[in-house]
Amino acid sequence: MTARSVLVGDVSGWWEASLRAVWCPGEVAEGVGGVVIVRWVTGFLDSPSREAEPFWEAVTGWSLSSRRAGGRFATLVPGRGDACLRVQVVGEGPARAHLDLHVDDIGAAAERVMGLGADAVADLGDVLVLRSPAGIVFCLVSWQGERVRPAGGDSVVDQLCLDVPAAVYEPEVEFWSAVTGWPVRATDLPEFSYLQRPAGMGLRLLLQRVGGAAAGVHVDFACTDVDAEVARHVGCGAEVVRRVPGDWTTLRDPLGREYCVTGRRPLST
Repeated sequence: MTARSVLVGDVSGWWEASLRAVWCPGEVAEGVGGVVIVRWVTGFLDSPSREAEPFWEAVTGWSLSSRRAGGRFATLVPGRGDACLRVQVVGEGPARAHLDLHVDDIGAAAERVMGLGADAVADLGDVLVLRSPAGIVFCLVSWQGERVRPAGGDSVVDQLCLDVPAAVYEPEVEFWSAVTGWPVRATDLPEFSYLQRPAGMGLRLLLQRVGGAAAGVHVDFACTDVDAEVARHVGCGAEVVRRVPGDWTTLRDPLGREYCVTGRRPLST
């Protein structure tokens, strides 16, 4: 039995309803085993409405593409480089984020990723929805040639932070390193580690040890001046949640989705 053949039925909740509406099923070649080569990473902003989309256009400085899939799906297009952030209207549930891994062969990648401990959520034809051992939902999609990191200025969408409950943090870090093939690197703060992305990759993956029981994903900006960048975001409609002087500030977008502005320099490795 292949990984694709078990990704059927037994799917419930907002993921099935929203993703089936957004993605058009198609035939994708199956494969077996092997190493997953992650060609690109995309962050997705999943929202119950379009209300926050003008906000994300403003804070990223990127333009919203024409809509697809009946108006539910669009891409934030940078002025230079390949897109790494998209929006979709899910119709229910709170505003949140997830990540897509772009690969050459979805079937072969699914076989490998499920062998590492991921669970099947849904097979939508040209997208496979999976869940990591800690409960982080992610998708496997076909690589479309993305290879150029978006250009940065005073700020840029820099990384996706995977929020992982402390009790399962170490095995989850190992899982994501094995899935991507990217080595784990320590940071100055013990609650964080990151995966060293290849040169040119649009988004870095940061993993954060959190005290709660629920795993999730949020977007991080890098910038040259945290205070000035936070003020800009607040002027666009964000709300400050928490400040960590010298490191980062957590904010909420107009739909209540949390994200961070960090002191990492734009276009850091």
